[in-house]
Amino acid sequence: MPIASPEVYAEMLDRAKAGAFAYPAINVTSSQTLNAALQGFAEAGSDGIIQISTGGAEYASGPTVKNMITGAVALAEYATEVAKNYPINIALHTDHCPKNKLDGYVRPLLALSKERVANGRAPLFQSHMWDGSAVPVEENLQIAEELLALSAAAHIILEIEVGVVGGEEDGVSAAIDDKLYSTVEDGLATAAALGLGEKGRYMTALTFGNVHGVYKPGNVKLRPEILKEIQEAVGAKYGKEKPFDLVFHGGSGSLLSEIHGALDYGVIKMNIDTDTQYAFTRPVVDHIMKNYDGVLKIDGEVGNKKAYDPRAWGKLAENGLAKRVVEACEHLRSTGTTLSK
Repeated sequence: MPIASPEVYAEMLDRAKAGAFAYPAINVTSSQTLNAALQGFAEAGSDGIIQISTGGAEYASGPTVKNMITGAVALAEYATEVAKNYPINIALHTDHCPKNKLDGYVRPLLALSKERVANGRAPLFQSHMWDGSAVPVEENLQIAEELLALSAAAHIILEIEVGVVGGEEDGVSAAIDDKLYSTVEDGLATAAALGLGEKGRYMTALTFGNVHGVYKPGNVKLRPEILKEIQEAVGAKYGKEKPFDLVFHGGSGSLLSEIHGALDYGVIKMNIDTDTQYAFTRPVVDHIMKNYDGVLKIDGEVGNKKAYDPRAWGKLAENGLAKRVVEACEHLRSTGTTLSK
């Protein structure tokens, strides 16, 4: 299947919300990690979301080049071609973009997609994220309103973050404190500023104790019931059940019961990065440790080309990441739900 059209992406999200499941959103940084994500979604029979952060885009452009636009466009174009070989629908998304990187990342990509749409083509990405968690809520929503108009014009869905995710990702960090919990007032302010679809579709990352990084299950103090409270308060005011399309950030270390609670309250997208990074790297370490004399030319020997060929350990890495994507689909209840059936 090709990359999801705006209409197919909207249908994917509608189905997820109606069925109380969510799509894993897998961060990729290379053709290998992208291929692995596609493999995992296909094996799970699930549509999915592949996303590129500012740091991931920089890396993909070449470690010495560090051009976010080049990397994002290259991975999106690559995905557009290789996704045709898989019987699933994939949406492309750009992950966390703080204020100081908007002009170098999201805004140029929106302009590129607007031009494509004007020429009768599909947008390059299906959604973009504006991460305004580091600025006051009022400023966050003002910028979101501007970006929502630009996104709607390019047939793109906007993702925003209202609240703060703790920990660190791509150089953006936040303390683990009471600010990690969005409030009913935050939800009401979001609906007042951005509407509930009439100004353009958006997804909302409300926070309920989310933390980026690596934590053992139970160490992150999640309160999914906050999502229920906000959905009900905003829904009561506007006469709409579960008015927000919610996103779950910082999910590593979450209990399955917490994940399922979030799904029941309207989460349709869950970001997964830390866990898939480890799943990709772990098989490579295992291969190197078991084939030490082969991957290295020790004591003047020639090594074993079959052991150090990047394809040898690369396949193992991709399979490891793909398995973690399958597991994520199972946890998020998206297994077997592809629209392509």
